[in-house]
Amino acid sequence: MSISVETFFLDPDTSGTLQARIQQMVAQGILSGRFRSGERLPSSRKMAQHLSVSRITVTLAYTELVADDYLTSRGRSGYFVSDNAPEPPAFATQAPDESTVDWNRVIGQRLTPSLGMNKPADWAKYRYPFIYGQADETLFDNANWRLCALKALGKRDFSALTTDYYDADDPKLVDFIARQTLPRRGILANPNEILVTMGAQNALWLTAQVLLNARRLAAIEDPSYPALRHILEQARCQLAKVPVDANGLRPDDLPTGTDVVFTTPSHHCPTGATMPLARRKALLKKAEAEDFLIVEDDYEFEMSFTNAPSPSLKSLDRNGRVIYVGSFSKSLFPGLRLGYLVGPAPFIQEARALRASILRHPPGHIQRTVSYYLSLGHYDALVRRMGRAYRDRRSVMEAAIRAEGLTIVGQSTNGGSSFWLRGPDGVDTTLLAKNLQADGVLIEPGAPFFASDTPPIEFFRLAYSSIPVAQIPTGISLIAKAIRSMS
Repeated sequence: MSISVETFFLDPDTSGTLQARIQQMVAQGILSGRFRSGERLPSSRKMAQHLSVSRITVTLAYTELVADDYLTSRGRSGYFVSDNAPEPPAFATQAPDESTVDWNRVIGQRLTPSLGMNKPADWAKYRYPFIYGQADETLFDNANWRLCALKALGKRDFSALTTDYYDADDPKLVDFIARQTLPRRGILANPNEILVTMGAQNALWLTAQVLLNARRLAAIEDPSYPALRHILEQARCQLAKVPVDANGLRPDDLPTGTDVVFTTPSHHCPTGATMPLARRKALLKKAEAEDFLIVEDDYEFEMSFTNAPSPSLKSLDRNGRVIYVGSFSKSLFPGLRLGYLVGPAPFIQEARALRASILRHPPGHIQRTVSYYLSLGHYDALVRRMGRAYRDRRSVMEAAIRAEGLTIVGQSTNGGSSFWLRGPDGVDTTLLAKNLQADGVLIEPGAPFFASDTPPIEFFRLAYSSIPVAQIPTGISLIAKAIRSMS
């Protein structure tokens, strides 16, 4: 590998002859680890031209470095970093001088989240990963995804790959969402009522920014998706936390003066509760009577493998009060970051303008790849394969949980990918999760899902999206054993 001549410059603060300064420049690059054994340096001619010095000065500097075994000469091939050059120090490099900036004063708005939902980067190495939302490589269709990605790189799709859509989206993807995806949820929408987003979280952020301000009141479920709470705190709106029961959000508990309600009716996050049809209709009736909007996050509707999915709120809406959030990241893989918003045209127009000012549009190649993956039938095949696997895992996990005497307090009637459990009184599941890691078990503590400053500590979530079915009973047994030792 050749070292670019552009990486070299003479520090004006160094002293000595030009030759000495060039030697020091190269030696420091080797000692710092920037230049490594076997890498080729620029020729003396190129270096001299770049530094605006004579070629003989560079040649003499290189010759001295060869003598000191920093460099080695290979005839016509040039100069290379020597195999015997001094190794970079093993200790950490010196920290820069202390900053003189008072960051507590200059930061205008604090955005750093404290969600308490950190997942180990090497989660896949754990034997019993009961964590939510991670892709299972044994289920994912790598071959067809690769083919679709290659197809999207083809000459016919050059425009989709390279075009700056500005505030628009790939028409093929929007068309598929309108004609295939949404009708499965009973939703009919025109292209000007659909916006592609960088995942569901981006869709929620756009929605909050468009609909809310400091004078408006947003209602959220409690417990709920921690990132949504953080999004609404950024919007600086008034926030009402509404407790849920075994059937999800209770419309009668919404405070007077609510402007926007955020809800997960098909699979409540995190309990998995499914809102009954009667309650959905009551929520819509209340929205019309009290003039508020509803944001429906319909994540995981594809994972309805035990019963047919309940009708979406958006499909029941006759007055344009529901804004619908969907995502491909849950069913494909979380790193995809691709979702969509569906709502009345005036709302989508504003969300589109806001998105354009932040990121213009999601990458064209990703949109076209997903479009092919959907339209060629690979997505439906993947969902069916995941549904069969999840059904087996769910059955085994539920049996293991009940056999160990653990308490399930929330699960979807339609399927999903997780269980919501409650440990005995006083068992801190944050500490439990920490202790279980030593046994190769990963669980999700429930406290971060609650809005209270003093949330209940006994709840936790167990997901089965990424754990082989054979590992489940032993993993549940380890969890039960750890809980008994803490009780």
